[in-house]
Amino acid sequence: MPGGPARWVTAIGLALTLLGCGRIIPETRIPPPAATPGPPPPANALSAGLVPGPAIVSLGLGKEDASGALASFRASCPRLIARDDVSGLTKGADWKPACDAAARWPAAEAPRFFETWFETARVADGKAFATGYYEPEISGVRTRQPGFDVPVYGLPSDLVRANPGDAQPNEKGQMPLGRYDDQGQFVPYFDRAAIEDGALVGRGLEIAWVADPVELFFLQVQGSGRLIGPDGTVVRIGYAGQNGHPYTGIGGVMRSRGLLGTGPGQYSGSMQGIMQYIAENPEAGKALMRENKSYVFFREIGPDGPYGSLGVAVRARDSIAADPAFVPLGAPVWLALDRAEASGLWIAQDTGGAIKGANRFDTFWGAGAEARRIAGGMTGRGDALLFLPKGTLQKIQQGQ
Repeated sequence: MPGGPARWVTAIGLALTLLGCGRIIPETRIPPPAATPGPPPPANALSAGLVPGPAIVSLGLGKEDASGALASFRASCPRLIARDDVSGLTKGADWKPACDAAARWPAAEAPRFFETWFETARVADGKAFATGYYEPEISGVRTRQPGFDVPVYGLPSDLVRANPGDAQPNEKGQMPLGRYDDQGQFVPYFDRAAIEDGALVGRGLEIAWVADPVELFFLQVQGSGRLIGPDGTVVRIGYAGQNGHPYTGIGGVMRSRGLLGTGPGQYSGSMQGIMQYIAENPEAGKALMRENKSYVFFREIGPDGPYGSLGVAVRARDSIAADPAFVPLGAPVWLALDRAEASGLWIAQDTGGAIKGANRFDTFWGAGAEARRIAGGMTGRGDALLFLPKGTLQKIQQGQ
């Protein structure tokens, strides 16, 4: 989900973001049985286990597919080589030969590039689940004017992490986000309701203004987007930070209340169905959105982008979000799904709040109505192969 990124879809694609913490919850209405004691889940790809996959030449890479992936891989290389790989599979230097070759490899021979420099592996059982995300376009302007009264806030300076001893670390061992009040006490930051009611007014944090608070809410779910002015002016905004409150999927809330489904008075679980409910029930819809106390702050970005967690621009139909504990960010991933449009070669350049675990992916589809349609309806299941520099599996086997 892109920006600081995709921290930025049950029924279908984008709606998974709305239903769960981040992008997905189980699709059943019945709570799962209590978990029985057992071994903890694998912490990374190395502990999950690897199985050698088929030769890349047998996958039948298409020229257009491979060409786009090559361009995205090339753009990722400076970060891929420099960053620590928490998956336990590679070191930055392992990628350098392929990256050096990518810098001069002709796009017309892109399939041969991947066949030459990579081998495939299945992480765990290789069974993949993929959703979709996109870059929303909504009506907005830089300067407030009639019809554009909803502020888009930049990152507040008083949103900080607690000093050691002032709060308990979170589950990741990090000090929590919040603010220090007038008495110097660390407290949670303003939640969505407080911010919408004016907690940040008068501080000069407005970077833009939009026409529709509901569209802004959904843009926050995605983490980046384009604001389109009446004169066609485009302002691109990206994720700058979040207020520290946990994400609550409003679709999950609706489902628990029996509002989603196919019966009388129910709405579809898609993003469009959820938006229809809010439009037809404005007061209840406003209260529903406020149940998600998480609030995203933005920054204006340049004409390129949006940017994923890797710090490079993500590209439609080439970039994918993955869990870096199971996929090195910058690595190629091959998907063979029951959704033909999402099958093929992708480059892992982003992360997402609910994109966790082995073989869980979120495919990026760009901007515009078609991207919104595809991402909003994307759920794909099938198989995933991770592309690793040739020789990686042997090094792992030898304990190097």
